[in-house]
Amino acid sequence: MKVETKRLHIRSGDEVVVIAGSAKGRRGKVKEVLNKKAAVVLEGSDERSKENDEKRRLVKPVLHHLTKSQQNPEGGLLWLEGSIHSSNVMKVEEFERRSAKRSKETR
Repeated sequence: MKVETKRLHIRSGDEVVVIAGSAKGRRGKVKEVLNKKAAVVLEGSDERSKENDEKRRLVKPVLHHLTKSQQNPEGGLLWLEGSIHSSNVMKVEEFERRSAKRSKETR
């Protein structure tokens, strides 16, 4: 069974803004593109957060449970960056262009 991959408007390394969802308004750089899910994983930190908490620094935090192992005898919790669907992100240049156009029309 062959799974089709979709061609996305976002590439790895692009600077993007989240335009919908729980992370709306946050900016980041695309770390990874997941073609099968049509999603992207962003890297970057939330500048609005003044706390150094690991969860607060991520754009879209997802909790990952670590099982007990020799390296990690107690197990534990790890906050990772979650994926965001490609339809919910927009390149920064396009976002700035549209916001400038919107502010110009309201004058």
